[in-house]
Amino acid sequence: MENKKEKTAAELLKEQLCYSPENGGKQLSPDVIAAADAYCEDYKDFLDRAKTEREAVDAAIEMVQKAGFVPFDAAAPLKAGDKVYLNNRGKALLLAVIGTRPITDGVTIAAAHVDAPRLDLKPNPLYEDAELAYFDTHYYGGIKKYQWTAVPMALHGVIVRADGTSVSVNIGEDDNDPVFCVTDLLPHLGTEQMKRPANEIVRGEDLNLLIGSRPFRKDEESESVKLNILNILHEKYGITETDFLSAELEAVPAYRAKDVGFDRSMIGAYAHDDRVCAYPALTAMLACGTPDHTVVTILADKEEIGSDGNTGMQSAFLRYFIDDLAAAFGAKGHQVLSKSICLSADVNAAFDPIYPDVMARNNASRLNYGVCITKYTGSRGKYGTSDASAEFMGKVRRILDTNDVLWQAGELGKVDAGGGGTVAMYIANLDVDTVDMGVPVLSMHAPFEIVSKIDVYMAHKAFLATMKR
Repeated sequence: MENKKEKTAAELLKEQLCYSPENGGKQLSPDVIAAADAYCEDYKDFLDRAKTEREAVDAAIEMVQKAGFVPFDAAAPLKAGDKVYLNNRGKALLLAVIGTRPITDGVTIAAAHVDAPRLDLKPNPLYEDAELAYFDTHYYGGIKKYQWTAVPMALHGVIVRADGTSVSVNIGEDDNDPVFCVTDLLPHLGTEQMKRPANEIVRGEDLNLLIGSRPFRKDEESESVKLNILNILHEKYGITETDFLSAELEAVPAYRAKDVGFDRSMIGAYAHDDRVCAYPALTAMLACGTPDHTVVTILADKEEIGSDGNTGMQSAFLRYFIDDLAAAFGAKGHQVLSKSICLSADVNAAFDPIYPDVMARNNASRLNYGVCITKYTGSRGKYGTSDASAEFMGKVRRILDTNDVLWQAGELGKVDAGGGGTVAMYIANLDVDTVDMGVPVLSMHAPFEIVSKIDVYMAHKAFLATMKR
């Protein structure tokens, strides 16, 4: 047998002193990798069921109810082990598992968001042009508009009729459903189009969904294609054109989550950002048992457009929830928040060797290197961010290291390249120690994003370890 070469003094010192993250595919056992693959099968199913924020909340409620969670009643007493949830208008969700320690010792918060970039229908969306019917859209969140053309799209959402009744819409996901799309100009005639700046190759007003082409019977009535669409919608949903004024309809990619690569090591799907963190935060909460510190998980809305509105993290719904939890134990909400910690569960941009110029290699997250801790996000001079303290970063590191969580650190691109934001600063503004932690993503905000199965599983392990601290 060949003798194993002894390490040199320099090699031993390097191991001791240098920060050298390693690909999880090299250092994790086959059993751990198999566990990651198995975990991600359920995650893919969640993605397919939760194409919108409403559907994500519905899917989450179904999961937690099976685990014994009940609707939160602010007037009811609470004790260790109780599991409650609060549905905020069908588009955001708060969950809590009551711990054994006094609530004034603080709670452990995991805050993710379940909205994602998409095409929203305008309030008066239906029109006809050149005997083709379209839905006029207004894009939601930061997108490269040209990526959303020539992609099969499904329509999801809710319509509230004039009489106050509502109907849910989900068209394009079943194999027998029709789909819709935004058309693009053929390259043969696209010379002038391709001279435009990239953000104007396709303009916002051009992102219109093609939804029909057949006229209503043989009548000579104008806009007969539009009339035919309205007739179909009236027969199926009992709506008229004015009902679009009280509707929330979202066009999203129609395809399902799929394994990527010959090795099936990655997942390609719509809306990894941020359901790839929301799902692990949710499953961690279901697995945390009765924790020492009370655990609170947030699935928020509106993050992609600034977290405004009554379902976004700039609203008071989290603070009110903490106030009510505290009151059940005779405490004040601010006493709880000031002792709490929060993992802002959001993604980071994975290093892409095809586009290396915008990334600082030593400070970029990578696929398969584990969950990513992002000390601060924001843009350029750290504007629009919460910058986690050294003390809190040290606490998070110790939790992950002692629980065998594969993790890495990362920034969101080079200093002057741009950057982005998360919900971290809104929770930190409540006097909570907060840091971003989530999964690295390739092609972020595109209709088809890529993540590593290892990283998704390590996000689950990281949230669970923190909840059980």
